[in-house]
Amino acid sequence: MIKIKRANFFKRVKNIFKSNRIRAETISVPISQRFTNWVGRTFWGVDNSSLSNNELIFSIISRLSNTFASLPIKIYQQYQIINNDISDLVSNSPNPNMTSFEFHQKMETDRNEYGNAYALIERDIRLNPVSLIPVPAYYVTPIINSADGSLWYEVNINGKTTYVYNTEIIHVKHITGSSRLAGISPIKVLTNALKYDKAVQEFSLREMDKIDSFKVKYDANMEEPKKQAIIDNFKAFIADNGGALFEENGTEITELQRGYNAADMLNSEKITRTKMANVFNVPVAFVNDTDGQSYSSNEQVMIQYVQMRLTPDVRQYEQEYNRKLLNPVQRAQGLYFKFSINALLRGDTASRTAYYQSAVRTGYMKPDEVRVLEDLPPEGGSADKLWISGDLYPIDMDPTQRKGGNDGGDTTKTTEPAK
Repeated sequence: MIKIKRANFFKRVKNIFKSNRIRAETISVPISQRFTNWVGRTFWGVDNSSLSNNELIFSIISRLSNTFASLPIKIYQQYQIINNDISDLVSNSPNPNMTSFEFHQKMETDRNEYGNAYALIERDIRLNPVSLIPVPAYYVTPIINSADGSLWYEVNINGKTTYVYNTEIIHVKHITGSSRLAGISPIKVLTNALKYDKAVQEFSLREMDKIDSFKVKYDANMEEPKKQAIIDNFKAFIADNGGALFEENGTEITELQRGYNAADMLNSEKITRTKMANVFNVPVAFVNDTDGQSYSSNEQVMIQYVQMRLTPDVRQYEQEYNRKLLNPVQRAQGLYFKFSINALLRGDTASRTAYYQSAVRTGYMKPDEVRVLEDLPPEGGSADKLWISGDLYPIDMDPTQRKGGNDGGDTTKTTEPAK
């Protein structure tokens, strides 16, 4: 069995029980002081150069992390929202230094930059989660215990190594290879594309910085004073950053073309944007490339994004939280985490109006539920009831019992027998 070493962020780690769960005690040192050495540092020469120096990658990761962090997350039971300490932890304050938005934004930024994001779960004496602490991805290595095949995480902090069992750390990642436990970084996949794009930009900038160049061809019998006059004319032209060049008899002046071509640079950027959209699995509209797109509305763009990218990400977080933050008894009671992504699919005003009308008329939404989705206060009373359109009937209903369905054309009204 793996020996658990002491770490500076826990007073001590209790013995491993047969369930292989780590039981952690709270300590007197505030959390904000336990992790001060992690913030704003470069570890082992690793810097966020690709994220901070590449505007396309910064744009994509910003949109992904901000959109994800904006999603509401709640605990549900039988479709009802449950408010307890765990839901408050994830929905409002994962740790004393972060809001829920900041926490999920940080996790998604790390996951999209390094391929993995980790958060240490700190528990109280009763094993209830009390804090979620993001851990830099380059500190953590997933490993398999050869003794029993269990998954552990090796955390290296300031030369000290601690082993944490898999249920005590949140781990969300991109796809993994056949023999990998950690996710693959999208930026590493884009290494060659980024190098090519950088080389094209540097070459173009060098060419743009060059001054205009010319080739001068003299006749063989031109006198030296005349040659010198032509040279002086060129010097004045360059010194004045432009002007007039006189092509006299016996001379031929030809401008040397630069290697820079604006169209080539634009094509290179377009190729790079398409590759980035493919690797990050987002619509090309996310990288401001709309050429050849046939989207009739922003709603279709968001549907593609939600179906192809966001839904798998959401499910990964939900299952991590369900497994590691809820105990077996709570799961048996039907409690589960759920992110709300419906707001991203509401579409424009016309689309929402048609959807709401259909939903209310067919009786699967209440008017008050529509008001809540539109950030309006519920009215209560009749607005909190399900309604059905008067021209709809059950398919097995006797036609003579429908409105106007009798031979005389009179309305037939059915009533329930008095109890």
